[in-house]
This record gives sequence, C-alpha cells and structure tokens, in this order.
Amino acid sequence: MTVTDDQRDAHPLGVQPSGSGPGTARVVINEMIDAGLLDDVMARADAGELRLTGEGGFLPEMIKAVLERGLAAELTGHLGYEKGDPVGWGSPNSRNGSSPKTLATEVGDVPLAVPRDRAGSFEPRLVPKGVRRVGGLDDMIVSLYAGGMTVRDIGHHLGRTLGTELSHETISKITDGVLDEVKAWRARPLEEIYPIVYLDALVVKVRDGHQVRNRAAHIAVGVDLDGVKHVLGIWVQAAEGAKFWAGVCAELRNRGVRDVLIVCCDGLTGFPEAVEATWPQTTVQTCTVHLIRAAMRFVSYQDRKKVAVALRPIYTAPTVEAAEAELLAFADSDLGRRYPAAAATWENAWERFIPFLAFPPELRKIIYTTNAIESLNYQLRKIIKNRGHFPNDDAVIKLLWLAIRDIEDKRARQRAKEQGAPRNQRKAPGRLVEGATVHGWKAALGALALTYPDRLGPYLT
Repeated sequence: MTVTDDQRDAHPLGVQPSGSGPGTARVVINEMIDAGLLDDVMARADAGELRLTGEGGFLPEMIKAVLERGLAAELTGHLGYEKGDPVGWGSPNSRNGSSPKTLATEVGDVPLAVPRDRAGSFEPRLVPKGVRRVGGLDDMIVSLYAGGMTVRDIGHHLGRTLGTELSHETISKITDGVLDEVKAWRARPLEEIYPIVYLDALVVKVRDGHQVRNRAAHIAVGVDLDGVKHVLGIWVQAAEGAKFWAGVCAELRNRGVRDVLIVCCDGLTGFPEAVEATWPQTTVQTCTVHLIRAAMRFVSYQDRKKVAVALRPIYTAPTVEAAEAELLAFADSDLGRRYPAAAATWENAWERFIPFLAFPPELRKIIYTTNAIESLNYQLRKIIKNRGHFPNDDAVIKLLWLAIRDIEDKRARQRAKEQGAPRNQRKAPGRLVEGATVHGWKAALGALALTYPDRLGPYLT
C-alpha cells in the first residue's frame, strides 16, 4: 500500500506526534490581542514589573484562576445549586471548603484550592483526584529525555527554568509511560517482503550486575516495495552471536516477514547463517564502505588517498573475475606490499563481498553502503554520548525509540512550517530514515524484478 508524504509526516514510527496545531486556543488569543486585553500585561512584562512564568508569574496565576473557576462550576453542577442559593438549604450535601493541591505545569507550579463537598462524592473531571501534572509537561519531559538528558538533568532543568520540583522517581515513571508504546511498536506486524534490509550497530554501555559492559544496539531498516524506509526493530545484543541472531530473525519472521532479497550489513558473527536459515535464498552482502574503512585501519594517514584510489577498481569491477584480478594487482603493488593487512581484509571478506558484483549499477548504488542507518546512528550517538551508562537493555531501546521519534517529529514540524513556500526557499531537512524514500528506487526495483522474477513477481502484480 502506498503511503503519502503527509501520512508519513503525521505518523513517524507509527506514532502520532504530540502537540496540536492552530485551533480554538489560537482564535481566542487573537481575539484577546485584537481587543487590547494583553497590551497592559506585555507592557508590565517588558518593564520588568511582571513575571510571565515561574512562581507568582502571570501564566501560572492565570491557569490557577481558570482552573479554580472551572472546579467551582463543576461542584455547582454536582450539587445542583449555586453558592449561597437558598435552594440548597436543607440539601443532603453542601460545600465544605477546599483542599490545597499543587499542580506541575509547563509554566511552573500552580497552587490550587480544590473545592470539597460534605458527602465526599465530588469527583472533579477538570483536575481529577491524584493528578499532579497538566498540560504538556509530560510531553516536555519525554522530549527532554529523548534529546539525551538524564532523569537527574531533567529534574535540575525543570527546577531552574520553571520552578517545578519533580522527584527522580516521578520523572522516571513519566518516561516509562512510553514502554507500552515501545512494546507495541516492537511487536507490530511487518510487510511480507522487504527487498532490501540494512543493519548497523551502536555501542552502548549497560550495567550488568556490578559492572558496566559495552553492548551493541542493532537497528534494522527495511526498504519496502515503494522504496520507503522503515525502522523494523531495535535489539541489544547480550547473548553470543549465533543464538542472538537466530532470535532476531525468528522475531522478524513471526511478525510477518516472509522474504528478504538482500541484507546489507558489516561482517556480524553468526548473522549470515541465521539469515540463511530463516530465508534460505537471501543474499547477505557486506557493506563495501565498511570494508574500505576496515582496510584503511592499517594504512598511514599520508597514504590513505592513494590506497583509496587503488582499491576503487576492485569494487567497481564489472565481474568477479575482474575484481579478483584487481585485488591481486593491489596486493602485488608497492602499496599492497606496504600494507598487506589491508589486502588481507578484502581477502577475508571476499565471499560476502562478491554478491555485490553480480548486480547492475542501479542496484549497486543502493547496497553499496549502510548509510541509510549510519546517518541515523550519527544522530543517535550525539544523544547517548553524555549519558554514561544505561541501567538495562530496555532503557537502551526506550531511549533509541524515543530519540528516533523525536528527530522525525521535529523534522516534520519544520517541514510543516515551510509548507506552501517556494521549493528553493525551503530549508527544513527531509526525513532521516522512517518514511524516507530511497533515491533511484524505480531503476533499482526494475533491476531487482529482473534478478528475482519468481520471488518479487507475485508482490508486484
């Protein structure tokens, strides 16, 4: 099924972005501005006589006045008569003062006087019992967490900017509130076929008992028949290679993936065998860019450009035989003899590299590299680099999922702001991964259809 650009913008990672667009609130604000009702407020704020947010600020006091008026109206509706109305004399229930309550909001703490009734039957809906936060404060906390801030950092930030004090336990519970969404996302059904799947990893630090260990968080991105990329899943590797990858492939199979034509990854132990056991006809292709980088680890800085030029004929060769000849020529050259480990890197990965040479140029451009994920991982590394370590694997997956959603949400909002502007004046970034379209997909799909007519044909009719 083809998904429109607007639909993909509205639902990155299958989740509706938080917040709302212009609506009734904007209309009311505009009416107040037109009537001059905010002129005095802004004049006093500009003169430093009035704070807008924080304790005693205009906005918290406005929220307090609105909520307390609304609560009083709710109690009147509950009792059936206005305050002071003789109709209430002799009524089995009546007003009974108020209880103090502090409400955390995006503009600071708001102290409320919540009205009570003598029978104790009043259940306010505007500010329900037990609720201590309103507005978008929870969304703000989740967004800060997704941006890489720790629970402790968020607590300090809210106290410093809003004057709102929330315990670490409360902030943790708010961020944990998305776990059900993450669980549903990880179990969601997938397409029956993904012509291409890219796989790459991030190194994260996770507490294991009394030690902190490095673990690999693997992210898989699948390209569907329309050439649209989707994040299929996130897995943190704790077990040894073969067992872990067998579980990952089984999970994808159980979620509906019946076939994958090409998997592009970087030499993962046990992964090719797990893929071939799950989808026997799938080609596991070593990422050429990773292979070049691996070879360059053994090359001194001043010779890197020369070696890069010398390696290029290998991966641009028209056939396997031609590529073998170019590799032998490199190994026998002055550079090859100076850096034998660079040549050995290609020799050791040869069997997983050469499937690449069987494909036409239109397809080679797409499976040449895992850049589809690397650009995402670059953004994610910036988010996790200052976090130290994670308490467990679920915390890793939660943050990565939130970060991807947050990145795509922000980009979608930027594009929405520029909607209608001339194309040459738009500066908003495109989709990072989720919902992005592979460049040159039509030509690549044609090449795939010719290469895999029996496997791809039934899905193209």
